[in-house]
Amino acid sequence: MTIQENVPLAPLTTFQVGGPARYFIEARSETDVRNAVNLAAERRGPLFVLGGGSNLVVADEGWPGLVLKISIPGVSFDAAGDSMLFSAGAGEDWDSFVALAVSKNCAGIECLSGIPGTVGGTPVQNVGAYGQEVSQTITRVRALEISSGIVREFTNAVCGFAYRTSIFNTSQPGKHIVLQVGYHLRRGGAPHIQYADVQKFFAANPPPGAPSLQQVREAVRAIRQSKAMLIVPGDEDCRSAGSFFKNPLVSAAEADRVEALAQQLAPDNKFPRYPEDKEESASGGKGTVKLSAAWLVEQAGFHKGYARGRVGISRKHALAIVNRGGATARDILALKDEIQQKVFNVWGVRLQPEPVFVGFPGE
Repeated sequence: MTIQENVPLAPLTTFQVGGPARYFIEARSETDVRNAVNLAAERRGPLFVLGGGSNLVVADEGWPGLVLKISIPGVSFDAAGDSMLFSAGAGEDWDSFVALAVSKNCAGIECLSGIPGTVGGTPVQNVGAYGQEVSQTITRVRALEISSGIVREFTNAVCGFAYRTSIFNTSQPGKHIVLQVGYHLRRGGAPHIQYADVQKFFAANPPPGAPSLQQVREAVRAIRQSKAMLIVPGDEDCRSAGSFFKNPLVSAAEADRVEALAQQLAPDNKFPRYPEDKEESASGGKGTVKLSAAWLVEQAGFHKGYARGRVGISRKHALAIVNRGGATARDILALKDEIQQKVFNVWGVRLQPEPVFVGFPGE
């Protein structure tokens, strides 16, 4: 285990912003993780756990303590009837893992293709897209409890999954380090094509028969690329943390209020609302209505391609704040604050950010 000092963090993130880590360790085994945690405790410095760097904003000042990058490899799988049980190390590239599952003709995560990051981050945020989320397939999460050094196994029910959340980022944030994740997928299962964007893709590009898992994976990646949500080297619109704001989940009465306001302020633009969306209802979002954060942002005046100096909004996706080159974390937060305030002033809805903020006061 090598301890490095003053390691730049910007190159390790998709946003490409942020200062250095005072100390940096890349852990390739559970033993490395435990030793790094002990070292941080001995030095009495703050610890931050880094995965794929795809969903965070690092402060310009960097991180004053130890950054522990989780690079634990390894994937195993075991067939059981019409099921396949997978175990993946937290450091495995997520999209590569999805590709492997699809190659084994296993359904359940094909719509999560193209999402940047690592396996270890998926249970923390209950990663989801195009009508699927990992809570529908995760069977267990193996994680190290930082305070005790004990490795624990969390069942799906104990993880407390909800829309983009789990106990790992709500009731127990920063208390565990994910080491390995188990998934239960369906052998020979039909792909999930209920989401509107996926249906539109196949309506425009109909396959000879029913779409296969591989075709759905390719379709999702194509859709994501059309929205600059697939990491493509050299594409400025990909220099982001993906969707910066969560889609608001509100009561039906609140959705009615916003819709009535939309009919006054934007009568020519259909107001999107999705009651009991499959993606959210699968994780306990019953009784709520999902509003489109992208629609609220655009109708508040922040169009695709909006620029604010060195930062802006993706030309292809209204929810992606992008680093147009040379941006700082302060630039990103300033635009975030501007968007949140304007959306609240116009629509009375408070947008919640998706990324993790690292090294900022109070974080």
